[in-house]
Amino acid sequence: MTFIHRTAAFPTTPASTQQALTPQLLTRIRSEFSEMPGLRLTLQQARRLLNLDTFTCAAALSVLEAAGFLATTRDGAFMLADQSVI
Repeated sequence: MTFIHRTAAFPTTPASTQQALTPQLLTRIRSEFSEMPGLRLTLQQARRLLNLDTFTCAAALSVLEAAGFLATTRDGAFMLADQSVI
């Protein structure tokens, strides 16, 4: 019987599969929402559209929400913050 020890080669956290949260990624997400002002996406929809893992996508959307660029609807969708009053 062989046992696999958790090492750097076999991490226990999903960090090794996460994509980088870069300024370029945030700019790309801003562009998507700016080019389609009525766009409302759930986390999973945004993840698929942007081809991101769940952790990176959630972090990016949270950063943009904290910056006041995005707002969250009652049903959990993300949209442009200035459109949320409509």
